[in-house]
Formats: sequence, C-alpha cells, structure tokens
Amino acid sequence: MTDDRVPVLINRRFARLWVGQAISLVGDYVFETTVVLWIAVVIAKGEAWAPAAAGAAFVVAIVPIVLIGPIAGVFVDRWDFKRTMLVNDLVRAAVAGALVAVPLLPDGALPVAAQLTIVYAAVFLVSASSQFFTPARFAILGDVMDPADRARASSIGQGTGAIASIIGPPLAAPLLFTAGVEWALAINAASFLLSFVAIRSVQVPEGLTRPAPAGRSNAWREFVGGLQFFGRSRVLVTVAIAAMITLFGAGSINALDVFFVTTNLGVDPKLYGLFGTGFGVGSIVGAIVAGLIANRLGLTRTYWVTMLVAGVLTVGYARATNFGGGLLLLTLAAVPIAALNSVVGPIILRVTPREYLGRVISAFQTAVKLCTMLSIGIAGWLASSVLRGLDTTVGGVHLRTYDTIFAVAGLLTVGGAIFAMVMLRGADAPEPAAPSTVDDVSPAPLQPDAV
Repeated sequence: MTDDRVPVLINRRFARLWVGQAISLVGDYVFETTVVLWIAVVIAKGEAWAPAAAGAAFVVAIVPIVLIGPIAGVFVDRWDFKRTMLVNDLVRAAVAGALVAVPLLPDGALPVAAQLTIVYAAVFLVSASSQFFTPARFAILGDVMDPADRARASSIGQGTGAIASIIGPPLAAPLLFTAGVEWALAINAASFLLSFVAIRSVQVPEGLTRPAPAGRSNAWREFVGGLQFFGRSRVLVTVAIAAMITLFGAGSINALDVFFVTTNLGVDPKLYGLFGTGFGVGSIVGAIVAGLIANRLGLTRTYWVTMLVAGVLTVGYARATNFGGGLLLLTLAAVPIAALNSVVGPIILRVTPREYLGRVISAFQTAVKLCTMLSIGIAGWLASSVLRGLDTTVGGVHLRTYDTIFAVAGLLTVGGAIFAMVMLRGADAPEPAAPSTVDDVSPAPLQPDAV
C-alpha cells in the first residue's frame, strides 16, 4: 500500500478512517458531557437525587459493554467490517437525533421519570451499537494498513483520542447553556453522519472475505472457539493479564484522583481540570513517542517497558505533595500510558488471524473493562472504610488514604510489567497464526442483507 501515501496519515485509506474517528470521538465527548450536565442541572435540577441520576448514566453506558460486548465479536467476525461500521454509525445517528426531540417539548410535557428513561435508553443504545462499531473499526485497520505502519497508525489514533478528550468536554457546557441541549445532541448526531461519509469513502482491498463454512453456523460455538484461540496464544494471554493487573490498580486513580488532588496536593477544586488537561497533553506526547519507537524497540518490548515506566511514575505521583509536582508527574505518567495503549492494537493484529479479530478484541475489551470497574469499586470501598482517615508513618514514609491506594496501583503496574517482560521474552518474532477450518468454528461472511 505504497501507491496512495499522504503526509502524516500514512495512506489515504487510513486518513479517511482517521477523519471518521476524529469527528466521532469529539461528538462522543460532547454527547457524554451533555447528558451528564442535562440530567444534573436541567432534568433533575435542585433534586437531592441529582448526583445519583447523573451517575446512573455512566452505569447504563457500561452495561452493554458487559452484556453485549463479549458476543458482539462473534457477529463482527461474521460480517463485513466496513459495512458493520456504516450501519452502526447510522444507528447511533438515529438514536442521538431522536433524542433531540425531548428538550424541544414544552415544559411539563413529559414527567421527569419519563425523560430520564428516554435518556438512559438512548445512552444504552448508543453504547450497545459501539460494541459492534469499535471491534470492526479496529479490525479494518489490519485490512488497510501495512504491518510496519500499524504501530504508527495506532499511535495516531491514541493521540486523536487524547485531543478529542481535551476539546469535546469544554465544548459541551457552552453549547448546553447558550445554544441549548438540543444543539449539543444534534452535533453528536451530525458527527456520526460525517463519520459515515468518511468511512464510506474508504476503499477496502478486495478478496478479504472468506467463504462461508459448510453447515449451519452457531454463535455459541463461534464464541467458545474465539475464547479457545485466545487462550492458546501466549502473547494474547500475557498482554491481557498484564493489562488486567495494571488496570486493577489504575482504576482507583480514575475514581479517587479528585480527592487526592484536593486533599494531598491541597489544590483548589476549580483547578482540578488542569490535571485532566495535563494528562491529555501527556497522552498526545506518548502517542507520538509510540509511533517513533515501537518498530525499533519491538511491539512487546515497548509494551512492558512503557508499562514499567508508567508504574514508577504512578508511585512518584502518589508521593507528590504540591500542585506543581503532582501536575508534572501526572503529565509525565500519561506519556508511557499512551505509548503502551498504542501498541496493544498492533500486537493483537500481529498474532490474530483476521477471522478471529472481532472476538479477540471484544474479549480483551470486556476483560479490561470489568477489571477497571472492580478496581473502582474496591478503591472506593477502601477509601471510605478500611483506609478512611489513614494518617501514619511507616519506615519514615508518611502514608495517607489516597496516596497509599495510588502507590499500590503503581506497584501493581510495575508487577504487570515484570510479568509481561518474563512471559513475552522473544515474542517480537512473528507468532504463527492458526489455520482456519470449519471444525475451528470459523465465522460466516456477511451476506448482502445481514446487517
């Protein structure tokens, strides 16, 4: 694929996918922030239960990841990747567009309970659709990218996500409070349509759809077959376990960082947003670094090295005691975190046959998401019960509630890196892909009206 290269974005096929991703990600962040603000300051304004109602939106968004995510990969493997992305862009555009009607109704036309039900249903449907879109988008990169360019493409995607996380949320509040909720929702719907147009223009190489296996396909057998393939791959199992060990601790930072910043670092809550900005900036730098070093250092070596550095910097962040030091260390920690995230995709693409990509990606994402949720729950419980009010000195080290939890998170990340280093030794040599047979429960291809 060297005949259609363009500056920076590797080739025209990837450039069009990237445009769709960039537009869709900004729309997603606008949508997520708008929904939370809409519930908190409009629908449930002044109600004691407003925080719980806003938080429930996040729970509703996670449910499809757990219930639909694992099996979605089976159907993604059956269907054409590009067509799956296009259909799900239209589904999400329709759902977000239909939601625009709610704030346009006269005041009191719908009871609060009905409004919340509609909003939660829309959040659920958008998240459910994403469980099909995301694996398909990931898998199609293997079709349009040369293997040598995949790490760079993944790093560009990571950087785009970081930029979208910086741009999207600040756009949502002004849109909601000046133009109105309906405009923020309409922009999200439009973002899916623009993504549809960009993806539709991508020319996928012909001849990639495999012939249908003989006999009747069975979703459960295909799902089990995907898990069996995953379990037989040393690289996939190691990368997943290392990621789960890391996220088992890292989830606590997502949940408790605001308390750490305001308590341990003594930062005014109004300045907390700067830490998110710092993390986003570090993520952009990390994505660039990954694109520069991954092919030279090796994908799996880059994975455990950046994980190790991230763990050490996380421990350093836990020991920070002031605004400047904390902001600097969090920004620095974001660099290796983004870099290791950038190489996960290329590693999976390198060791997974095309017909298993949907199932492997879905299984991986579900596992790490569940681990993150567990981490958040345990960290919240520890901070509010067992470790609440902790203030002691051990071996000359002053320990308090949040820095102790964060330090353990950093040490778990270091442990995950050491595990990956040992298990992935020599894994940068290509791992042979298992041949596909009917007995190996290979998926059927997309039929013209299957999606």
